[in-house]
Amino acid sequence: MVLLNSKMAPLGSPAHDFSLPGTDGNMYSLDSFKDKKVLVIIIMCNHCPYVKAVFDRIIAIQNDYADKGVQVVGINPNDEKSYPEDSMENMKKIVEEKRVTFKYLRDDDQSVSKKYGAVCTPEIYVYGSERALLYRGRIDDNWQDETKVTLTDLRDALDAILEDRPVPDVQHPSMGCSIKWL
Repeated sequence: MVLLNSKMAPLGSPAHDFSLPGTDGNMYSLDSFKDKKVLVIIIMCNHCPYVKAVFDRIIAIQNDYADKGVQVVGINPNDEKSYPEDSMENMKKIVEEKRVTFKYLRDDDQSVSKKYGAVCTPEIYVYGSERALLYRGRIDDNWQDETKVTLTDLRDALDAILEDRPVPDVQHPSMGCSIKWL
């Protein structure tokens, strides 16, 4: 496992379009979520211990913010041949086991994750209604132990966006396993 920090894409950058299959059998693009005020794109996977540690938090964020116009979209780019746990079949299993409520998509050729400049899992990008990047960084300040979280960075950013307030200036990079490139 190689630990990396996200590159911190420039704020204001536009969201990159995509056409990716979801675990529900449907194809999704940016347009699929045009009615959402906020779009949270998380480059993630099944096997990374950093993702595993926050997976339930990601589900909770979708559940807590769904009625407020927020859509979380997980995108898994990992090489499934070398990491079979990250295959679409296993993505479907985890969606069922964990009762995942966000959209979980597969980036087989890794082109979408490359467009976003992602380097690790999880890597988080938050876009407002104009689909300009407003937040990129970590979910909170303790990926290992949710009971010791003191700063809820992603939730704070979502609240600010939904309340038309500025997103906090200090944004800490997310950290996680390197993406398993082809």
